[in-house]
Amino acid sequence: MLIIGALFFVFGFVTWVNSVLIAFFKQAFSLTSFESTLVAFAFFISYTLMAIPSSAVLKRTGFKNGMSLGLVTMAIGTIIFVPAARSVSYPLFLVGLFIIGIGLTVLQTASNPYATILGPRESAAQRISFLGIANKLAGICSQFIFGGLLLSGANEVVGAASLEKVVTPYLILTGILIVLAGLIRFSNLPEVSEEQDDIPADTYTSHTSIWQFPNLVLGVLAIFCYVGAEVITGDLIISYGHAIGFSNDEAKNFTTYTLIGLLVGYLLGIIAIPKFITQQNALRYGMILALILSVGALVTTGFASVLCIALMGFAISPVWPAVWPLALNRLGKFTKLGSALLIMGISGGALLPLLHGYLTDAVSPKAAYSLLLPLFGFILYYAISGHKKTNW
Repeated sequence: MLIIGALFFVFGFVTWVNSVLIAFFKQAFSLTSFESTLVAFAFFISYTLMAIPSSAVLKRTGFKNGMSLGLVTMAIGTIIFVPAARSVSYPLFLVGLFIIGIGLTVLQTASNPYATILGPRESAAQRISFLGIANKLAGICSQFIFGGLLLSGANEVVGAASLEKVVTPYLILTGILIVLAGLIRFSNLPEVSEEQDDIPADTYTSHTSIWQFPNLVLGVLAIFCYVGAEVITGDLIISYGHAIGFSNDEAKNFTTYTLIGLLVGYLLGIIAIPKFITQQNALRYGMILALILSVGALVTTGFASVLCIALMGFAISPVWPAVWPLALNRLGKFTKLGSALLIMGISGGALLPLLHGYLTDAVSPKAAYSLLLPLFGFILYYAISGHKKTNW
């Protein structure tokens, strides 16, 4: 668990720095809101394209070698930032982000079911919450480091001079990823089988297709909605702050507020689940709060609106830890493919921010956040009844 926690720290750091990059590239390349959200699209669309191939890779390499391979792939993506900065090429930055996403897809495909299987399913949300804490702590670190490096100072720094700021930190990040790949490769990380469930074989032998599990299919859609909402509330909140009049020095900390909310939620999850509250109820109450905060963000102004968006981090914190065990429940021999499909659901972080960016440009920055209402509504449906469905 400690080794997997270290991996979650790494890809938390790399993932949450996107919030800074979206705002930074928007200024450096004078982009529209839609164009700047291509950062999230390039990064997260790799999950959709590579989830099932990653599952095949892990079948050949095993968990440990697959994780090491994922880290090396990420290092290739981070080093691409150097020539991208030197050539002042936004498309090349996007290529680097896509390759980083490929490496993360391998890591996610291995680590989430690994954490689920290492103990009883009733406390799976507790273990994944522990990993979430590592992820969010890394995100907070990334905001302080990269926010300070890239977003401090004037609002309108453009071109090659500003892009040089990314070279040194991404060279350092490349070195760290390569060292970690070596450490994982020679670690004592044990191999486990996804079929190490205490589920009788006859619970799934009647199923001939992965699509015969409604709890999984609806869970994939719930993950799609969740990751899209997490990116919109976390990665895009800095740009929202800029749009409603906050300076770089003020707005650069906004994503940190969302991350602190997520962190507090995960800590409560570790303490309370399943001792005081079930995974399902934590998910239900979180979504009800998220819907209330969504309305609050739409009807308030200034920092109050920003704070409503940031507090959604706390509200959505139960989603990822709870949906995984609910979606993978009773899949048995289909667990590996089910995990790959859940990873494909991360594409919500690619597509939904693009829609949010379009609405920001076409309507208004605030009205774009109305997109969160149907997303949270569907996750609430999954928490109440969708996860219980055993047939269509």
